[in-house]
Amino acid sequence: MTHYSIGELARLTGLSTRTIRFYSDSGVIPVAGRTAGGFRTYDVDGLARLKLVRTLRELGVDLPTAQRVLAREVSVAEVARTHAEAIDAQMRTLRLRRAVLRVVARNGEVEMVHEFARLSEQERQAILDDFFDEVFGGFDMEPEFVARMRSVRVDLPDDPSPEQLEAWIELVNLVRDPDFRASIRRMSQRHQEMRAEGADMAPSSPAQLEAFQYAITQAREALDAAIDPRSPEASAIVVRINDKWASALDVPAGPELSRRLEEFGDPRAERYWQLIAKINGWETQIPDTTAERAWLVEASR
Repeated sequence: MTHYSIGELARLTGLSTRTIRFYSDSGVIPVAGRTAGGFRTYDVDGLARLKLVRTLRELGVDLPTAQRVLAREVSVAEVARTHAEAIDAQMRTLRLRRAVLRVVARNGEVEMVHEFARLSEQERQAILDDFFDEVFGGFDMEPEFVARMRSVRVDLPDDPSPEQLEAWIELVNLVRDPDFRASIRRMSQRHQEMRAEGADMAPSSPAQLEAFQYAITQAREALDAAIDPRSPEASAIVVRINDKWASALDVPAGPELSRRLEEFGDPRAERYWQLIAKINGWETQIPDTTAERAWLVEASR
């Protein structure tokens, strides 16, 4: 039977003789015999056990668990599965820390970024639920509209990119902003009034979406052409846009239409959806129409 000295085991495994002596003293590899000079020797089984322990330790398995594997109290597959799951959790934590640090490096905020990043899925959603409770609370609104708004969840990944984390922080600040909440409550109140008057307040119809896109396209073309929003040419554009909206909303063009468009035109509401899209990683991103909206507001005055 082949026997190996500690020096030979060190050469075959890459472990130091000190480590091998420690494993031997711990009972990990049993002594198979002694040389004439009294030095310990180990057999092929001891070599195999030592290689297995070395591999497990390199993979982060602690020595007591490795000894349980050698004693057949637990299988290698079970240990591998458990440690793979632990490593997955550690990797998620490290990726989140990396994202937090990158965001902190950009804006210098430490406590707020760290606090918001550590929230659970339920805690994140509770922030939005609180927002909707306040801005919709007490108003008789179209149930389908309210249900659609509340149905959108915040799905921040376990390992968000810095951009997703920044979007989440901005979203929290937005929905907690008293002025933004007051603006959305005014929209909710107007929604209730118009519903009581018989207006259809269900989610936007295809015609309304088409009217919105038409308005934004017209404004973008005007911006690209450097048309002054206070010029007669701009006024003609606004007339065409209002005619389109009047048809989509089934209301006459005039002060009532202008008031309605203005009351539901807070650009921060659009920003809300842009942030949700970025956080959730939606393939279809919400375009930023801030410049187009500003041009339309100025041209409509």
